[in-house]
Amino acid sequence: MTLDDLHVYRIDAFTTEPGRGNPAGVVTNAIGLDDARMQAIAHELGFSETAFVLPARGDDHELQLRFFTPTTEVPVCGHATVGAHFALAMEGGPVGRRRQLTGAGVQVVEVIRRGDDHVVRIEQNPPVFHPPLQPALVQDVMAALGVVATDLDFRCPLQFVGTGHGKLLIGLEKRARLTALRPDLARLAELSPAVGSNGYFVFTLETEEDDDAFCHGRMFAPAIGVDEDPVTGNANGPLGAYLVRYGLLPVPADGRARFRARQQTAAGRGGFIDVEVRVERGEPVDVAIVGHAVLGSHVTPLEPHRA
Repeated sequence: MTLDDLHVYRIDAFTTEPGRGNPAGVVTNAIGLDDARMQAIAHELGFSETAFVLPARGDDHELQLRFFTPTTEVPVCGHATVGAHFALAMEGGPVGRRRQLTGAGVQVVEVIRRGDDHVVRIEQNPPVFHPPLQPALVQDVMAALGVVATDLDFRCPLQFVGTGHGKLLIGLEKRARLTALRPDLARLAELSPAVGSNGYFVFTLETEEDDDAFCHGRMFAPAIGVDEDPVTGNANGPLGAYLVRYGLLPVPADGRARFRARQQTAAGRGGFIDVEVRVERGEPVDVAIVGHAVLGSHVTPLEPHRA
């Protein structure tokens, strides 16, 4: 297969506006591409992640997705999953529920048609909580982020939470401090093995009176070639479970907590994710994220497209 044969798209995920949200590369007909070729394509496209759609490998799923940053493969990616299923729907693929195989196992993804639009709902894995960081590592992370103890939200321990592929969660008290962050990216990358996470998701629960979001965040993952990600499904999903565990997110009587999360980079690019957490006996047991998307461009032959 030559590059001219590939169906390569740029999809802006977690947004309803072209040029906003998080751009993902998507190759909808990746059969026949080996690991080196997929990595090279992801590097040339230059998006934080590119999704490659492959045929199923077993009876427990209908398709396989693999995800590559410009430098490495990652097990699963929220915005590139939204992008891949949106692109497949635009090509005339089925709507409804499908099971996809990823590096984090089998996930259920539902494509919901709303008029001429398609919304993608991803059922993430059950949440996994690592122990909160030890004080010495907390100090190291604070120094790399450029924050001090009084910037932190005292209700929020620094802790890795995953729902298939997670992030280190760091709560700040003030939104202005979140917006002003200028972290030492090289230091964050060096700390990743010690903290057990390639990604640092910094968030605040401080919102404006007319805000449609429950929280705002920023995500840094320099260890895998992503200095700052515009909108991150594998951060905001785990954040939902975390907020339930620490009593920071109201849980209705039906046991399904829902909220909108907004995320934006220092350069101003961002979007939103709707998060759903199913709660039993006060504990988060399942997480789903819901994302909109828009078509950025159809790239043939392959050209570098960057946010």
